[in-house]
Amino acid sequence: MMPGGLTKAKPATPEVQEIADEVKPQLEEKTNETYEEFEAIEYKTQVVAGTNYYIKVRVGHNSYIHMKIFKPLPQQQQSLTLTGYQTDKSEDDELTGF
Repeated sequence: MMPGGLTKAKPATPEVQEIADEVKPQLEEKTNETYEEFEAIEYKTQVVAGTNYYIKVRVGHNSYIHMKIFKPLPQQQQSLTLTGYQTDKSEDDELTGF
């Protein structure tokens, strides 16, 4: 994969669900919402000085959020950060860089 480019969408893995779950409190604080359902569906990655994860999360019946999460390089010893999100998405909306 070329640095800076987005991968193709892949089905979410247990690791991706853990990443989404770790930043869920950050998302709930920013959106002032509480999400009972929070299931990672698919994701793309982008290699930068670390990795950006773009994750589509189902938060209700036909209700989705796209999240951008930065995972720093291991030697940086920093936590995951929610760096962006898009609400009001549907199952068919493509994950794009934002």
